[in-house]
Amino acid sequence: MTKLSTISLYTGAGGLDYGFEAAGFRTRVAVEMDAVCVETLRRNRRWPVICDDINRATTRRLLNKAELRRQEADVLIGGPPCQPFSKSGYWATGSTKRLFDPRASTLENFLRVLEEARPRSFLMENVEGLGFRGKDEGLQYIKARLDEINASQGTTYKPFTAVLNAAHFGVPQFRRRMFIVGARDGSLFEFPKPTHASANEINLDGRRRYATPWDALRGVRVSKSDGDLRLRGKWADLLPTIPEGQNYLWHTERGGGEPLFGWRRRYWSFLLKLSKDAPSWTIQAQPGPATGPFHWMNRRLSIREMGRLQTFPRDVEIVGSYADAQRQLGNAVPSLLAEVLAREIASQLLGCPAKGAIKLAIRPSPTPPPPPERTIPVPRQYLSLRGSHEAHPGTGKGYRASERDLSFDIGA
Repeated sequence: MTKLSTISLYTGAGGLDYGFEAAGFRTRVAVEMDAVCVETLRRNRRWPVICDDINRATTRRLLNKAELRRQEADVLIGGPPCQPFSKSGYWATGSTKRLFDPRASTLENFLRVLEEARPRSFLMENVEGLGFRGKDEGLQYIKARLDEINASQGTTYKPFTAVLNAAHFGVPQFRRRMFIVGARDGSLFEFPKPTHASANEINLDGRRRYATPWDALRGVRVSKSDGDLRLRGKWADLLPTIPEGQNYLWHTERGGGEPLFGWRRRYWSFLLKLSKDAPSWTIQAQPGPATGPFHWMNRRLSIREMGRLQTFPRDVEIVGSYADAQRQLGNAVPSLLAEVLAREIASQLLGCPAKGAIKLAIRPSPTPPPPPERTIPVPRQYLSLRGSHEAHPGTGKGYRASERDLSFDIGA
């Protein structure tokens, strides 16, 4: 059976592509400018890859590499870099440059390829901040450009949008992202309904329990080849004092530990530790030395562990340094969520219902996780921080609210 064809932009380490592959698609060409990501792609798959800036990669060049003509590709996929619309920038300053940020041109490049290649369907992934109420100029721009494309090319692309949480679809990680899906012929698209929920919700509509880090990591062995995973830096010795599933808020006046910090004065991921029996928080791409999530054994996650939390196929090897690997994985779409969406696109928009079970699903552990690890008392070097600390005053009112440097929030 001939596989459905994919053109992939901003491919990164291939998170979207592995999911589409599992759903029966074949990446006919991938465009990625990061040399380390390209090495990862070439190490794991024989997809044709263009290692170049998308600004220099013409659509004709893409189609020639893919051995496709205009209108032949089944789907165009990609997640344009999302920094201009990120929640972190908005949290710290109350605003971002968004469309006025030069990096927002990545949206136009995706739409430029869509207009010139005219695939049967498309999927664009971005941060949920793209659609924030009152700050949705990026989303409105996409809709306006699709209207222009339809008028000039005789297509009827109609966008359907949704913010999905990966944990609701079996990924052992809370990760919210916006997805925009459309078909060249204007077909309607319905996003899949959540299949997973918390333990107290699973009986409401037949959903299964959330996949957890224990489910995903219980079979992963850490060895010397994983490198030194010890936590380093100013806050390293404080992590063992925080219970599983907690973060620095444990050591505030409203927590259960010592009053060392002000309430919500730092990013949520500061000294954030995984719980065995609840989904992980979002894997960060470029964390500070005290930015989690960290393993419940008070160490950094190994590269393979991060790959499992991102539901990458087990055979995928991420190349480069630890920082390179974390950046690649942290920027990726969880492959299981991509597979779920790809199956819906194949069925609803392309007339090719996927057969069999979902391939990248995390299997539930047959046994419950062991009890939480014990904590230790706060080491002496941090006790001088005890006292009354001012709580965060609100969005856009924090320290350095007028600056773009957010390093104060990650405990660097």
